[in-house]
Formats: sequence, C-alpha cells, structure tokens
Amino acid sequence: MIKNIIHDTMLLMKKSKPASKADIQTARDLVDTLKANSYRCVGLAANMIGVHKNIIAVIILSVPVAMINPVMISHSEESYEAEEGCLSLEGTRKTTRYNTVEIEYYDMMMKKHRNTYTGFTAEIIQHELDHCSGIII
Repeated sequence: MIKNIIHDTMLLMKKSKPASKADIQTARDLVDTLKANSYRCVGLAANMIGVHKNIIAVIILSVPVAMINPVMISHSEESYEAEEGCLSLEGTRKTTRYNTVEIEYYDMMMKKHRNTYTGFTAEIIQHELDHCSGIII
C-alpha cells in the first residue's frame, strides 16, 4: 500500500528498532511507496512512512529492493563529498559517503544476504541507513 511521506524532522530523528517477520507488510508498503515516487526518489527508509523499524528500500538496477535490518559490515577507506536531496526534506545538503560498502540484510522472505555496493547505489544505501539511525543530512 502506498503511504504518505513524513516531513516532521522530530519523527525522522527518532532511531528505528530492529524489524522482524511481523514487519514484512511494512517492507511491502515501503517498496510500493518507493515505486509510486520513483520519478523523484531512489530510496526510502521505513521512518519516512511513519514506521520506526530498520527497513529500507532502494532502487538497484531499476528494481526496488527491500532490505530488512540492513547493517554496514565494512566500507572502503575512500570517501567523497556528496550533495543529496531527501524526499522528506526541502533542498539538498552536503555529506560524506564511502565509495564502497558491504551490507548484510534480510529480504522479504527473511533470507540473509551479504553484498558489496559501489557508486551511487552505495550512496543511496548509506543515506537510508542514516535515516534508520535518526540521522538527517
């Protein structure tokens, strides 16, 4: 189900809690909402739809992918300054991102994955992980 995007920074700054199998519908809603907004965004975190669970959805190679309880396992030493926008906020902001990240997460079938991401995909994932931690760029 497509959900409304939250713009309240006090709610967005609240840290998310671990998700469980009971939160699969939230992951589905997040993917639906990402698809509905894909013309203007490439990733969402569950707190952006009002649910404080560690779930993100990211468009990878044109496909929306839900990541449940994503964790950054490692990252490259190399980083760069990015200028990012956010569907929940006005304008853009500068931030530092790693070139490469290794992420461990569960899919919607609760199957564990561990993948390495680079470039723009890595940047999107880092942005959404920040949301789960209550960090607003």
